[in-house]
Amino acid sequence: MDANNKLAVPNNPVQEVLRMIIKLGTVIAAAFVFAGYSSAPVSAQIQQSKISTDLQAALIASKTPRVSWAKDIKGVRHVKTLVISNSTDPDMVTLRSAVLAVGGSVYFRYVSVSALAVMLPAGKVAAFASRGDVQSISPNRLVARTASILEQATGTTSVRSGSNESFRGLDGTGVGIAILDSGVLEQHKSMLTADGQTLRVAAAVDFQKVGDAKSAGVKDWTPGIDASASLYPGSKSMDAYQRAINSQSSKRPDVYGHGTHVASVAAGRGGFGKVNSTGIAPNADIFDVKVLDDNGFGQISDVLAAIDWVIYHAKEYNIRVMNLSLAADSTESWQTDPLCRAVRSAAAAGITVVVAAGNYGKNAAGIENYGTVGSPGHDPSVITVGSANTKGTATRSDDSINFFSSRGPTRGSYVDSAGVRHIDNLIKPDLVAPGNKIVGALASDKSGDERSWNNIAVAYSELVAPYGGTQQQRHETLMNLSGTSIAAPVVTGTIALMLQANPGLTPPLIKAILQYSAQPLPNFSLLQQGAGLLNVDGAVRLAKALRTDVASSVNAGTIRAGASLLASGASLPTPFSTINGETFNWSRIVFVGGNRIVSGTALFTQFQPIYDPRLVWGSQQAYIRTVNYWPAARGASPDTYVKSIIETRSVNQGLVMAGVIDATRLTGSSSILAKTGIFTPTATLSGWLGVSSGAMLTRGIVFSNGMVVSEGMVVSEGMVVSEGMVVSEGMVVSEGMVVSEGMVVSESGQTAVINPKIGSLVGE
Repeated sequence: MDANNKLAVPNNPVQEVLRMIIKLGTVIAAAFVFAGYSSAPVSAQIQQSKISTDLQAALIASKTPRVSWAKDIKGVRHVKTLVISNSTDPDMVTLRSAVLAVGGSVYFRYVSVSALAVMLPAGKVAAFASRGDVQSISPNRLVARTASILEQATGTTSVRSGSNESFRGLDGTGVGIAILDSGVLEQHKSMLTADGQTLRVAAAVDFQKVGDAKSAGVKDWTPGIDASASLYPGSKSMDAYQRAINSQSSKRPDVYGHGTHVASVAAGRGGFGKVNSTGIAPNADIFDVKVLDDNGFGQISDVLAAIDWVIYHAKEYNIRVMNLSLAADSTESWQTDPLCRAVRSAAAAGITVVVAAGNYGKNAAGIENYGTVGSPGHDPSVITVGSANTKGTATRSDDSINFFSSRGPTRGSYVDSAGVRHIDNLIKPDLVAPGNKIVGALASDKSGDERSWNNIAVAYSELVAPYGGTQQQRHETLMNLSGTSIAAPVVTGTIALMLQANPGLTPPLIKAILQYSAQPLPNFSLLQQGAGLLNVDGAVRLAKALRTDVASSVNAGTIRAGASLLASGASLPTPFSTINGETFNWSRIVFVGGNRIVSGTALFTQFQPIYDPRLVWGSQQAYIRTVNYWPAARGASPDTYVKSIIETRSVNQGLVMAGVIDATRLTGSSSILAKTGIFTPTATLSGWLGVSSGAMLTRGIVFSNGMVVSEGMVVSEGMVVSEGMVVSEGMVVSEGMVVSEGMVVSESGQTAVINPKIGSLVGE
């Protein structure tokens, strides 16, 4: 790399051809560092050719970067990528043939997103991207883990009573939670039923390397292979696939230890020890979907395959919530990012997706970082959760936002046909939940001593110290963990309680309820805490007031915009809660379209079109997803197993009805110093709404002829700070804030480092 930070292109003929194709000119930074090359200027032209910026940098690097998805084969650089297609053929036969024709291989074909996991020669990628049936190409990036007093602090004790053996009220009964993580130790006492005899992990599957050559049963890094298959329900290929991914319960499935802790926070029974570690929904069904290895890392291709599995089995097992306490670096817009597209498909299939915001809220110098939410947390359809610090007490008045918790806005981007780059700038996180020094299950073998602890506990013995150095009780070991990855399952468990109380809620309606009922913490902005701190009491009370047939009516097409949402004879609860003797007002804030803020009782007295989970709206874009099912098989109804999910742009679509309060204008232009716009303290905005501020929409918000028409304004369009400073990727603003496009969002802060010493694991 030369002094001008430009990549030197070697005199290799293939690279020279590629260089001519790319024609480096208009500069856009890839914004993160690989071993072997640095973030590099790349052209708008290649952006237009549908290749992600990090893949572009790898294609033109002087030597093959040291990443898991690039390798030289007989002197020729190859890359493992995810090819997103707009083909109307769900089997993508022509595209698969094209991969083989250019000397590549196909490892997996997905349902949640029209995509293939493939290997391609680097020199063929640019030409391959020019195909009409190719929408985008991304590298098969690394994903990583984003690094009871809990019942009391969240208000869960308001919705149930009783002991660990016999709960009265809401405990998640009948609701399935899929934990996509490093595995779940199903024999741990936290994962058993009240009698301590029956496993609560209803199914365990292992997706490590499924989207790669190993699990496909073919030789790795070998061209000319198509290992994808049509997985028809009841077919031999489906049966073989299920056998291949079934986890062996005789082996300890969570050597890393992250997934077991996450599962216990969402749904653990923790009344067996001296310290009560009971989770939020201690009687929910747990589905162990392993995607991370013994060090907490995995591949996007495997996470996509795991999401496919959850979607496929969702109706069969009543999986209603999916927890992703992991993230991947991504410079892509939510519109094209593979993980974002997959989680949108899950939402369209009726699964509420909860994602950790990430643990990159401050840099190594201790300076606050903005724009550090990773994938898929930057998608508008998911519930992105930041981390709050309870200070170890059940009271909420002393709670604050953890410094490590990632801040918004989202910084993914795309380049339009005119070569103009557009940054998403969506407001995230959506809300925060307790995520500092949370006690939960420690995965170990039956001896329980330090020789059998999981890898996290071995690396950080201080996480185990509060509960005794040996903890030799059989599968009763405990540990503390901190991070947004621990805050996320707190919300996941809450959603299980909400669905137990009202199974007719849709994913976007659940998100609106959680935000509206959240408690705004003082002195923290919309980008730091979203709508505020999770309030289980308020969320459940509001859920109970609504109709129980919303989801089924949406699927049947029998509910119309403006129809009553209230249950028969019900009225909306008062917008305040009392938890542990402290009374507080709800935020009454809901994010719509990613960067608009609405409020008002009409959000819950009338059906809003945005509550259809098949609709996704972000900024000036709206899409509709169509869910197609396999025919009936083995006695199952014909709408049980999802065959494909197709996304198309919306042409004319109502979004929000008249009568809803537009609170966007209240925030003003975005200024860090003035604390306005997206930097507005959530509590300040909530206070204004409490005295009836805001403008009532008289026409609503609609998507018509390719643009959003409304009476409101877009909060963060362009992200221009009023002091004259443009907050842009990689730029340090003079107030000491950093907006980073290179979203490194693992627990470690870098996905290339194993078991680093980092504060987010230990807490603040």
